[in-house]
Amino acid sequence: MAGQISPTRSALLASKASLKTASGGADLLKRKRDALIGEFFALVKDALAAREELAGVSKGAYTSLFGAKAWDSPEAVESLSLAGTGDYAVQMQIENLYGVKVPKISIPERGQQANFSPINVGARTIQAATDFGGVLEAIVKVAATETKLRRIGEEIKKTSRRVNALEQVVIPGIQDDIRFIRGVLDQREREASFTLKKIKAKLEADNEKENAQAGSHGSAAD
Repeated sequence: MAGQISPTRSALLASKASLKTASGGADLLKRKRDALIGEFFALVKDALAAREELAGVSKGAYTSLFGAKAWDSPEAVESLSLAGTGDYAVQMQIENLYGVKVPKISIPERGQQANFSPINVGARTIQAATDFGGVLEAIVKVAATETKLRRIGEEIKKTSRRVNALEQVVIPGIQDDIRFIRGVLDQREREASFTLKKIKAKLEADNEKENAQAGSHGSAAD
């Protein structure tokens, strides 16, 4: 960049302003990254807890399912599962987290009524249906936390790349420009000072010569 910049005082002032802006931007990005990292690790705990909950309710649900098939016959259980028409709607909003748009999923309360008539249905089948409703809720919790976690992680990577670009490319480049301009301006000042000294010395020499000639003329006149 130094070879493409004009070594003037106005360019020096502009480079200093750019350096201040770039340094301030890097500091802001680092603060944003640190805040996101804090949110990320806090959310990791929620994601792990959601995964553990899913594993737990899944284990219980499959145990209930095996019991229902054993007591009520696999055909009866599968027939009821195909007959189920219940909907499970979730509400999702977009929230802004340090400039990052992340989904906020509201998990609805599960209805207590079965999607089928409980008449002629065994208690174990009803329990299995209820337990798998818990599995569905746990899956939504996992999806909500891990989607948010992934978005934050992607933003941390993006912010880190921007910080590295500023600190390793942009700021050093501006600093090189400043050093280049200062070097040229200092050289010009030294050359100007040297030239002024030569002019001053010549003027003093000319004055001394004129004074000497004037003195010799005065002596001759006497």
